[in-house]
Amino acid sequence: MPTWLLPENIADVLPSEARKIEELRRRLLDNFRLYGYELVMPPMLEYLESLLCGAGQDLDLRTFKLVDQLSGRTMGVRSDMTTQVARIDAHLLNRNSVTRLCYAGSVLLTRPSGLHATREPLQIGAEIYGHAGLEADAEIQELLLASMALAGMPQVRLDLCHVGVLRAILAQDPLAKQAELTLYTLLEAKDTPGLKAISQSFLPQTRDALLALPNLYGDVQVLAQAREILPKLPAIKSALDELAFLASLISSHQGAEVTVDLADLRGLHYHSGVTFAAYVSGLPNAVARGGRYDHVGESFGRARPATGFSLDLRELARLMPGAERKNAVMAPWGLETGLREKIAELRKQGEIVIQNLPGHKNELDEFDCNRALVFEHGNWIIKS
Repeated sequence: MPTWLLPENIADVLPSEARKIEELRRRLLDNFRLYGYELVMPPMLEYLESLLCGAGQDLDLRTFKLVDQLSGRTMGVRSDMTTQVARIDAHLLNRNSVTRLCYAGSVLLTRPSGLHATREPLQIGAEIYGHAGLEADAEIQELLLASMALAGMPQVRLDLCHVGVLRAILAQDPLAKQAELTLYTLLEAKDTPGLKAISQSFLPQTRDALLALPNLYGDVQVLAQAREILPKLPAIKSALDELAFLASLISSHQGAEVTVDLADLRGLHYHSGVTFAAYVSGLPNAVARGGRYDHVGESFGRARPATGFSLDLRELARLMPGAERKNAVMAPWGLETGLREKIAELRKQGEIVIQNLPGHKNELDEFDCNRALVFEHGNWIIKS
């Protein structure tokens, strides 16, 4: 095997793409700060018990594991940063007020999350802790749409779901409740034959509701259909009301389209309320996912209402146009005091100055050396 060959779904990022990703990261973090979000930097490695607290089996399967040679304990390489940020809020900051946190860093997955996806996403996200109302969900979704606009993606489809719908259906039927994990898988795959087979012994009302969920997908009119078809339970009504409220706010954003998918139950055991996924043209996978997860903090001894979103910068940057080359000044290499002072002065002014090392020609993908620093009439001057 060649020594330069990388594992499947792992790739280097070359100069022009790296600059595009880094510039996008800076724009998004600067915008998060304008909304009052504070940056945190969780570690890449943690003890497995802490890393997977309240996260469910799905995150466990996605996490690389290794043994810490100092303690002998099992550690995990983070595959998601949300639980880490929840730990920071619950255990380290320990604030009573509303807390807004953001983050950006690499995560590692045992398997890619979608078609052509990398196993090393560069995850960026924002979270609100301490407010249980829909105002926090609305702010997070607004921030996501603003982030997509900054990335040059004005047309975004936001797909809404609510885990409370399925939980309310299962709560009325003990047999169905026992099969929750299997039902979650079948619903996510919209496997109607599988749902028919597993639900034969369920209560008729439960069976009808489960078979209806895969078809409750489309524009906001789906919510009206759901009110007619699904059981008239208070928890279902409340969930549909929340979705209707958020859908009306999203629709007011220019370029934002709203759809509803009541069977899109990714992270069922992780989330506790409204969930959403953002899609853009040209990418088969969701470019961002988020939702409410009020119970994750319980594992760290302090339950706090929480909602947030995260996205993969590398995947989003692939859809953006190529970055333009930066204008630069080509300068000779030398030890003359005047030359070194002139180069330092230009760089202080924000100019890119590249010194041509003796005996070499520069091969540059990132820079267009459209000017040169030359010595004329006793002075170092810039010429085209």
